Amino acid sequence: MKSNTLCLPQHFAQKKLAMMLALAFAGSVASLSVLAQGSVSTVPPSTVTTSNPATQVKQNNPNTEVLDLLSLYREAAFNDPTFNAAKYGFIAGKEKRWQGLSVLLPQVVGTGNETKNDIYNQRTGNRRNDLMSRGWNVKLTQPLFNWDKFEQARQGDLNATIAEAQYAAAEQDLVIRVTEAYFNVLNAEDSLNLFRNKKALIAEQLEQAKRNFEVGTSTITDTHEAQSRYDLVVAQELAAEADLTIKRGALEQITGKQITQVKSLSNTAKIDVVAKDRKVKLKKGEKPSKVNVESALTVTPGQTMQDWVNQASDVSYNIIASKLSYDVATKDTKRAYAGHAPSVDLVVQRGYADSESTLPQDGTAFSSKSYSNQAIIQLTVPIFSGGYNQSVVREKSALANKALADLENTRRSVAQTTRQAYLGFNNGLAQVKAYEAAEISALSALESNKLGYEVGVRINIDVLNAQDTLFTTRRDLAKARYDTILNGLKLKAQAAVLSDEDLQAVNALLK
Repeated sequence: MKSNTLCLPQHFAQKKLAMMLALAFAGSVASLSVLAQGSVSTVPPSTVTTSNPATQVKQNNPNTEVLDLLSLYREAAFNDPTFNAAKYGFIAGKEKRWQGLSVLLPQVVGTGNETKNDIYNQRTGNRRNDLMSRGWNVKLTQPLFNWDKFEQARQGDLNATIAEAQYAAAEQDLVIRVTEAYFNVLNAEDSLNLFRNKKALIAEQLEQAKRNFEVGTSTITDTHEAQSRYDLVVAQELAAEADLTIKRGALEQITGKQITQVKSLSNTAKIDVVAKDRKVKLKKGEKPSKVNVESALTVTPGQTMQDWVNQASDVSYNIIASKLSYDVATKDTKRAYAGHAPSVDLVVQRGYADSESTLPQDGTAFSSKSYSNQAIIQLTVPIFSGGYNQSVVREKSALANKALADLENTRRSVAQTTRQAYLGFNNGLAQVKAYEAAEISALSALESNKLGYEVGVRINIDVLNAQDTLFTTRRDLAKARYDTILNGLKLKAQAAVLSDEDLQAVNALLK
């Protein structure tokens, strides 16, 4: 496997660290506006509140900041410890390229010395103190042939590229983690809101059942059934409140920012399959059709699951990093073999010596100065190292095989994750449409049961069951939308095509 045949995506190679951190999301998203025409009617019974917990917080405190996905992503880009660790790992990893190059460049070493001598002449009995010796030496070594250093230089370049690929993967992972945590908060808010709505409706049915029992038009069983449902939904509401606190805490952990309310996914956001290249001329006064989530994610239409898997296998940042790690391991093996190879160096040095001494006859002091220049072609041949080099070769060969196994494991893992995201996205599209139809049916069933209860052909439990079905359908519909969007982002991340524009497009679906 040759490292020079492995190329990173062009847009990845041109990314600048400052741009990644600034997250200056620009560009037009007008085509991704969420419009209101053609929406499915979701008008609830008059006793149901449609406000979510975030809206209630805003009503209580109008100055509370409403956060969206894009603003929280910017916060996470600066405050998320996991991403910051990847950022500094990238900064440190870039230095590997220069460290690898440095071993092929001249190495210059300078030394200097100054010595004080105290000489005693036994013959004359004279002592001469403070005799000084000084000198310096400058030595330049230039590798001419050194297999180990050549491989080390190539490793430095590969390690720097690994750091770039890992940072790009961490950036896309941050998008996924922030989006998933954000949607978890929305899902928890939806659940809490639905349980509160259920409680309000069940309370109304409970009061009506009590009145009917007092006038003798229903049995005590209807009252007990309504009371049981009411007690259960109170417990579910408490659990939903705790779950919302936990989900907000998880989002705060990533962003480092206290969160009180976030924008929710617009109820008018549709998930329809529409050809993106279709141009429709609108009549005067006519509004464009609703934007769909699939178009917002710009997932390539007509691309099969295997196409996505193949693309991910070629350009996934995790696979690129694993490929490069395998290349580094193979070069480690070559460096180990280089322990048996000779090396040739050019050594050039210049020295100077200035020393004071005395004549042995009479102790007379005198000084001598000298310069030396040398140019050497130095050949070094390893002969025997006690078996160390052979052991290192075996070790590095095993580590190269390990890196190859890790690469295969990464390939399979990426392929499986890509399949899951593809199926999750496409099945999610179908589920959303099914839940939208089920919501209409559930709403009609609730109205019919309420009317039947008023005329005496339905009992209270029938109305409660219809209410429960409606609220459950609405909750499942909202979750299906979140999961579909998230799987679309995961699919693009595996294929290394997830960009800032995708996050802007999803953010445009919020209200």
